[in-house]
Amino acid sequence: METHVIFTESLLYSWGKNGDYASRLVADVPDDRMAHQPAAAMNHPAWVLCHLNIYHPVIVALLRGQTFDDPKGHQFGMQSKPVADGSVYPAKNELIGAFTRGHDEVAQALRAADPSALDADMSLERWKPVMPKVGIALGYLMFLHESIHLGQISVWRRVQGLPSV
Repeated sequence: METHVIFTESLLYSWGKNGDYASRLVADVPDDRMAHQPAAAMNHPAWVLCHLNIYHPVIVALLRGQTFDDPKGHQFGMQSKPVADGSVYPAKNELIGAFTRGHDEVAQALRAADPSALDADMSLERWKPVMPKVGIALGYLMFLHESIHLGQISVWRRVQGLPSV
């Protein structure tokens, strides 16, 4: 097996684990509790999933060498704040459905990408100083960024008195 195929499959293995973990984190959370904030400005599952869902198309665009809008100013981007009003967010089944579809689309794009895609220059000016290459951005977006936010849901669960998953 070629090295880039092994590397891609190792990324996809971890990506799949994150996707499964996200589903399990919210499986037993009632829809009407998805935006509950037990502490001021605590990131709740509805906001976290909305936030993560905006990055899946970004990752796909990076892998395809396409440009994309800066997610910073998105309604659920890094400058947004979670609110306890559940009507601001899609229903739980829509959120997890979009998350699962986004994960699948990223996996398909990664499998289809030419290995040289990882060495392509970053197209988003704001990210160039810290993530000058697509491969660097993928590692951050797919694993560190997503795992940090999934950890926030895990902490949120514990504050709610829910068991670990």
